[in-house]
Amino acid sequence: MRTLVVLPTYNEAENIEDVIVRVRSAVPDASILVVDDSSPDGTAEIVEELAGRLEGISVLRRPQKSGLGPAYRAGFAHGREQGFEVMVEMDSDLSHDPNDLPRLLAAVADGADLSLGSRYVPGGSIPDWPWYRRALSIGGNRFAAIVLGIHVTDSTSGFRAYREGAFTLIGIEDVSADGYGFQIEMTYRLLQAGGQVTEVPISFTDRVRGESKMSWRIIGEAARLVLRWGFRDRVVGPLRRLKPGA
Repeated sequence: MRTLVVLPTYNEAENIEDVIVRVRSAVPDASILVVDDSSPDGTAEIVEELAGRLEGISVLRRPQKSGLGPAYRAGFAHGREQGFEVMVEMDSDLSHDPNDLPRLLAAVADGADLSLGSRYVPGGSIPDWPWYRRALSIGGNRFAAIVLGIHVTDSTSGFRAYREGAFTLIGIEDVSADGYGFQIEMTYRLLQAGGQVTEVPISFTDRVRGESKMSWRIIGEAARLVLRWGFRDRVVGPLRRLKPGA
C-alpha cells in the first residue's frame, strides 16, 4: 500500500530531523509530508534540506498557524491527490514511537478503515504521566464514548492510520473541529458511516524537547463539541423520528 506519513509542525526544529529519520527507518517505503504552519524557528528549512538528501520527503507550507485539524485536512487532501492508499497522522515531537508504525499499517492491511494507536487497550501505556493527567485523559475518552455511544477507548489519540476510502465515509470536507475535537470527530463520523476501527496498543511518552501545543481551550472545545454531537444524534434525532409523518 502506498503510504504517506503526515507530520504537522509548528516550531519543531529541535525534533523534526530525528522524527523523520526514525520514521524512515521504521517504514522505509513510506513517503513523508511535513505540513508546516510557517514556523519561525526554521522547521520547514530543515525539512527541505533533508529532502535534498533523502527521497520521498516533502514540505507543505501554510501561511499561518491555524490548528491541528486544518493541517491534517490539508495533508490528507495532498495525499489523496497524489494517489496514496494509506495516510498516517502522528505528532512531530517523538511522543509517538515510529517503531509502532508497522503494526498500525498491518491493521489497515487486515481490513481496518482506521487503525488507532491506543493508550488504553491491553498493552498500551503512558509511562511517567502524573495521576491527574492520566485521570483527565481517561475521563475525557470515557466521556466521549458514553455521550456519543461509541466503543473506542482512545478516540483522542493522534497516532493513527487511515485507509484512503475512510475519508469518503467520514465526509472529511465537512469536518471542522480542531485539536482533540478533530480526532474524536473523525472517529465518530467513521463509525457512524459503518467504518471499521481497530485499536492497536501503543506507548505514549511526553515530548522531551520544545513546548506542548495543548491548551485548556482545545480541551474545552472538544468537550463542547462532544456534547453538541451527542445531543444532536442521540436526543434530537430520535425525537424527530418519533414525530408523526417523520
